Amino acid sequence: MKHLKIYLVAVLFTIGFGVSNAQDKNNPWSIELGVNAVDFFPVGVNDDGRFNAIALDGSDAKGDIFDEYFNVNDHWNMITSISEVKVGRYVGDGFTFAVSGTLNNIDRAGDSDINDWAYIAADGEIKYSFRELLNGSWFAPYLGVGGGYTWLDDIGYGTANGLFGIDFWIGENWAIAAQSTYKHAFEENYGATHFQHTMGIKFKFGGKDTDGDGIYDYEDECPETPGLPEFNGCPDTDGDGIEDRNDECPNTPGLPEFNGCPDTDGDGIPDHLDACPNTPGLAEYNGCPDTDGDGVPDNEDECPETPGPKENNGCPWPDRDGDSVPDKDDLCPDLPGTVANQGCPEVTEAVKKALNSYAKTILFDTGKASIKEQSAGVLNDIIGIMKEYPNAKFLIEGHTDSVGSDKLNMKLSSERAESVLNYLESNGVADGRLTHQGFGEDRPLDTNKTRAGRANNRRVEISLNKN
Repeated sequence: MKHLKIYLVAVLFTIGFGVSNAQDKNNPWSIELGVNAVDFFPVGVNDDGRFNAIALDGSDAKGDIFDEYFNVNDHWNMITSISEVKVGRYVGDGFTFAVSGTLNNIDRAGDSDINDWAYIAADGEIKYSFRELLNGSWFAPYLGVGGGYTWLDDIGYGTANGLFGIDFWIGENWAIAAQSTYKHAFEENYGATHFQHTMGIKFKFGGKDTDGDGIYDYEDECPETPGLPEFNGCPDTDGDGIEDRNDECPNTPGLPEFNGCPDTDGDGIPDHLDACPNTPGLAEYNGCPDTDGDGVPDNEDECPETPGPKENNGCPWPDRDGDSVPDKDDLCPDLPGTVANQGCPEVTEAVKKALNSYAKTILFDTGKASIKEQSAGVLNDIIGIMKEYPNAKFLIEGHTDSVGSDKLNMKLSSERAESVLNYLESNGVADGRLTHQGFGEDRPLDTNKTRAGRANNRRVEISLNKN
């Protein structure tokens, strides 16, 4: 008999750990060690449908099933050692399947005394706990049904079981478990219907926490990364209250309105999109300022304090002569001029008169186009004036008196004008600025009837060419 008891306990452990499905969703397995009490007082049913207490010696003991339910001293059979082992696994939705093995020594059955009958029971049960309905309360009542097989000494018979119990959870994984089971025997000749009461310590286990953050994988939305309970096991690396999964900047504390990214300069543009994260700026410039308001953001502006065009990297175009015409557009970048004259100085009436005064003193050999040497000084003065107006164009006019034929006079006036042009260009006046024309005797300044008048008419004039 002793070997049979050991065998049964081993079988129960094997069956229990082979059962599929759970104790609670985080810790699906449970094991319970405790004591049991067997009460044979209310057994059987009489002809009126009332339960009888039928002693094992065959005598009847009339009474209702719960008449002496709490009569511990007279009816409960107990031994002073661990006499109950139960293994359970959570199925889901509050249901748990469990198998149990119990040992006892029977010395009373109803009103009869029995001489130390061995009691062994192996049972399976399916239980529904109300704990989930009570929001995980420490007080967890349950109901269940099951069946098993009981041996009284050498007699064995099957039972159908109904049960009620309460788990008192004294810790996250520990509970005091109390259960009362009604076992109805199917064997008519020697089966004994009875109550069995158990009390023990229950330990639930088997939960998996891969990342070790104290949140079981079953409820951990980031099971391989340590996290926080408030984020269902997911981390908040930068501690800004926004979990990494929803944080676009998980390693830098930020703001919810920017999906966890910071805005250091407070300009409403998060740092990771801000080209100037430490200086308040404008959205159209990706968070950079435009201090001088020239449309070029400071991070691209080589002259951030001075307005300038984008084409010159935000700097004003250089204007060496300070005439408000930038050098790139200034035909006379080193001479102050006017905008109307493309940055070059305007030729004034006084300058025109000075040029003509000089030109009229140019002397030629008689009847020829060659310039006399003594006119070199005057010509150089003319060159000096023309260089002051480098973009101005001039017309050199040749004029004669009326002595000689018109044809010869026209030819001579043109040649003399050309001689002056050639001298000026060969001495520094740029090509293309000068043109010449002979007018012969057509435009006299004075009378040709006197020597003085004819001398005045033989001349070179310089006029501004506006073409």
